[in-house]
Amino acid sequence: MDTLLRDIRYAARSLRKNPGFTIVAVLTLALGIGANTAIFSVVNAVLLRPLPYPNSDELVFITERDQQMKKLFVAWPNYLDWRNQNQVFENIAVYNRDSFNLVGAGDPQRVLAAQVSADFFPTFKVNPVLGRGLTRDEDQPGASPVVLLSYGLWQRAFGGDAAVLNRTINLSDRAYTVIGVMPRDFDFPARAEIWISAGQLSSAWQHRNNHPGLYSVARLKPGITIEQARADLNRIAASLESSYPETNHGHGVAINSLLETIVGDVSRTLWILFAAAALVLAVACTNVANLMLVRAASRNRELTIRAALGASRLRLASQLLVESLSISLLGGVVGLLLARWLVSALVVAFTTNLPRAGEITLDARVLIFTAVCCLFTAVLFGLIPAWRAGKSGPEQALKEAGRGVTSAKQRMRSVLVVSEMALALVLLIAAGLLLRSFYRLTRVDPGFVHDNVLSFTVMLPATKYPKLEQRSSFYTDLLTRLTALPAVQSASLASGLPFGGSSWRTGFVAEGQAIPQTNDAPLLEAYSVSPDYFRTMGIPLRTGRVFTESDNRQHLAGRDLSNLDDGARQVLGLNAIVIDEEFARRYWPNENPIGKRIRLAPVDAGSPYITVIGVVGRVNMDRLTVESNRVQAYFSYLQFPLSNMAVMIKSPLEIGQLTALARTEVQSVDPQQPIFNIRTLDRIRSESIAPERLNTTLLTVFAGLALSLAAIGIYGVISYAATQRTHEIGIRMALGARKGDVLGLVARQGLTLALIGVVIGLLAAFAVTRLMSQMLFRISATDTLTFVLVPLFLFGVAGVASYVPARRATKVDPLVALRYE
Repeated sequence: MDTLLRDIRYAARSLRKNPGFTIVAVLTLALGIGANTAIFSVVNAVLLRPLPYPNSDELVFITERDQQMKKLFVAWPNYLDWRNQNQVFENIAVYNRDSFNLVGAGDPQRVLAAQVSADFFPTFKVNPVLGRGLTRDEDQPGASPVVLLSYGLWQRAFGGDAAVLNRTINLSDRAYTVIGVMPRDFDFPARAEIWISAGQLSSAWQHRNNHPGLYSVARLKPGITIEQARADLNRIAASLESSYPETNHGHGVAINSLLETIVGDVSRTLWILFAAAALVLAVACTNVANLMLVRAASRNRELTIRAALGASRLRLASQLLVESLSISLLGGVVGLLLARWLVSALVVAFTTNLPRAGEITLDARVLIFTAVCCLFTAVLFGLIPAWRAGKSGPEQALKEAGRGVTSAKQRMRSVLVVSEMALALVLLIAAGLLLRSFYRLTRVDPGFVHDNVLSFTVMLPATKYPKLEQRSSFYTDLLTRLTALPAVQSASLASGLPFGGSSWRTGFVAEGQAIPQTNDAPLLEAYSVSPDYFRTMGIPLRTGRVFTESDNRQHLAGRDLSNLDDGARQVLGLNAIVIDEEFARRYWPNENPIGKRIRLAPVDAGSPYITVIGVVGRVNMDRLTVESNRVQAYFSYLQFPLSNMAVMIKSPLEIGQLTALARTEVQSVDPQQPIFNIRTLDRIRSESIAPERLNTTLLTVFAGLALSLAAIGIYGVISYAATQRTHEIGIRMALGARKGDVLGLVARQGLTLALIGVVIGLLAAFAVTRLMSQMLFRISATDTLTFVLVPLFLFGVAGVASYVPARRATKVDPLVALRYE
């Protein structure tokens, strides 16, 4: 212990005497450790930490599936059969997402909701912090409406008042009784603010072909595996297919762990970013190891004297390792401070793009990881100098002290520089691929114009607007008011916006084709829009015409559709349709599609025909990285006005001013109607590629750090080598060597090391970048241009880093150089 304390005190004195070396080494390590700690905090929160529910490994996520869709919403009757016939679950529940207008708790506001079955909270083994949960008696059609509040909504809208229990609140013009408040950290489904009964709505869901947006979650019985649960549910699905062939033909069940479902496709991306951060740390350690070797060489005389006075090899090595550990711990402390800032920035950046982003923190596991990083880096960059110090005996050390740097030490530093160059090249190529991929992504034509268009959403309460006339009257009045505003160029409606995933999908059959079974019919993506939608969005008309006021709801005047399921509402009364150009190309490739007709599912001989009146350009309604193979179709909102509609306003006004005008006009039609999802189309488009932008930015930053460290490393080695060869350079210049000869002599060493590093890095990059293929858009993981330009760029940086010390060497006075020792 005394020896260790002496080594620590000696290391502290030694580092204080060399502040320049200490600062450079500590900051270099801090960058590597800080980046790794920050990225690991994300990996830990998203991938490694269990979900915040008791025995969360028992939770699974269940959907239906058929021949066309791997994930299909759950039909309510099928769920009931799963619940009653399964042998593998403690509890099984269903839920879907919705939103409601909350009126009477301050200004009208839109709150995100989850409609859940009674077994939902027992499945998670989570109880309210105030009040109680949902009972099965309350989860039945005709039961009194009840609601549970999120902790955040309770605090924000009700001031955290415990008297909220049994209070009646207005949700979309319907009275609900508050029966409970959920814990602060309960967030399932994500961002839900209220939970209401799903079973109360089930009277409209009795048809097995109706899939009303329901997902299922379940808790496995102890000892039951997912494979066993999958087999049991598929057994039930096979029985249902046999009993109900018209609706359940080809239907199976998809089941996965809930954690895997929530994490989705981000796992590979996060591990790649973590690997990139680890490469930065490796480059940083290599750089510091080079610094330590240079410093050890400058301390050669000291180490020689200590060895001559009897210090053992182990003693010298342990002293250098203690010094390395001191540097590493200092780097870890600074890196941890850097990581705290980086984590805060990442939480903001990841909030809307990453599941569980709110759980990212510097917890105990992250701190342990940082400590391990410190120890690992201390050994990694301190082992080589310590090993070199312990390898030489006193006699050998005296010889080395007399002749300066040895070829073995120079070779070791050269190996480290080659390693830096190779690692940096791997990161640079990975960043180059992402940059080229992101550039191509930004050049994709979404099919619409997104400049100067503001959008917001309106959700009309079904109890207040149960009939089509009421809904269409509201929206028509609103459009009239908006278009009358002086600065508004156009205003329109749509049931779904690009990149919002808010279309509905339905089967169809073109006239003249055989009527398939319901589950085998091709699917189209359908949208309800106003006549000016295509002009507001800048979607080109290819042929025919768009909707007019005459394309109205002629078959549905005065009809109440509140008790009809989604399939029936989609087909009744629709008589005109506008299709996209892919629809026309696929089904009428050599014919004029205008006047052609289709039928919507459920398709039978009595289904009404819908006539094609126009063909418009194709719009990328999903994310830009997703190329949907489904055709697109539009219906007039006058025929089919949904409760939930997006409003688009094209205007040069500033966003805040335009939003205020829009809110005023909406509330002039209905004072209790809030607007939400207020965004410009430009922002919507930008948010759709935000994950790719963030991945590209992070990897580019890592590559930039690695490049900088590699350049510093090669500069340091060439500079030190030139200093060691000062006497030799003086002799050469005294004998008539030109400056160009000396320049080439010194620079050649750096360029040779760079070339070797580039070759090794290219081989590594060919293997590593294949893992990135899922992150790339319309570009190969072995893109030729990237694999040519990036090595040339790195070689050029290495050339500059070698040229600076080489040029300085040519300015040495031969007389001074000849006297140099």
